[in-house]
Order: sequence, then structure tokens, then C-alpha cells
Amino acid sequence: MIDIRHLTPNDVPLMKALLTTFGEAFNEQETYTSNPPSDDYLERLLGGDSFIALAALKNRVVIGGIAAYELKKFEQERSEVYIYDLAVAIGHRREGIATMLIEKLKEIAAMRGAYVIFVQADTGIEDVPAVALYTKLGRREDVLHFDIAVEGEGGAA
Repeated sequence: MIDIRHLTPNDVPLMKALLTTFGEAFNEQETYTSNPPSDDYLERLLGGDSFIALAALKNRVVIGGIAAYELKKFEQERSEVYIYDLAVAIGHRREGIATMLIEKLKEIAAMRGAYVIFVQADTGIEDVPAVALYTKLGRREDVLHFDIAVEGEGGAA
């Protein structure tokens, strides 16, 4: 049985396990685990009102999850939820876990007054399963995405 848990400030160990799961699923272990945030930082993040973390647990082990942000709008009293990361461990894919995670996120988004959840997916060959999942669950919009460096040519120094 899969348990989808909305992480709270008391769930720092699960958040750390989720970071490891993201690193392994995306083959970016260094990005997700080489310089981990402190427990205090994760407690504040999980306790804030703009970040949403969901973990999929099987036998109390994190096998997937979502990291999302609620973006409060200015033109109306409503918000959007942006899925920043969604991953399922390789050995647990094709079990409906990503869909369960998104369904739980939809419940949370509705409780928060959000009117839409949005997500980006690369169009490259490696993201074909993600594009198929999101096509099944929502309406596709083709957009351009640009990364704008905050400092210097290549980003933060």
C-alpha cells in the first residue's frame, strides 16, 4: 500500500529522504544531496505557506514525491501551484504513484484556493514518460522557458 503524506515541519527526515529520491531519480545526486539544507531551514520551509512537499511511502520508505510552490496572484484573490519536482524511484514506476501524488496535490491546491496546477517538462527523449503523464492529466501548452542569471554570466557566484 502506498501512503501519500503531506510533509510538515516534523517530517524533516522524510524531506531529506525525498531529496535523496529526487537525486537518484533524476541522476543528479550532487544537486540534491551534496550540500543539504539544515534541519532548521527545512523546518521553516515545510512550515511556510508557499511550499508544499508530498512524499509517497511504501513500507515507511520514501519512493517518490512532489516539491511544489503556491504562487499567490495579484490580479485576483487566488493562487497557482507550480510543480517544481516530481519523481518516483525507478523500481516503483508505472504503479500509478505519480498520479496519486498529483491527485493529493489537487486536494491541497483546492483547499488553498488555487485555480490551477502547472508543471514544465522537457521535450527531450528522457522526459517522454513525464510528458505522457501530464498529457493524461491536463491540457498541454507549448511555451518557451528562459533561465535568467541572477549574478554574472552563468548564475550565482
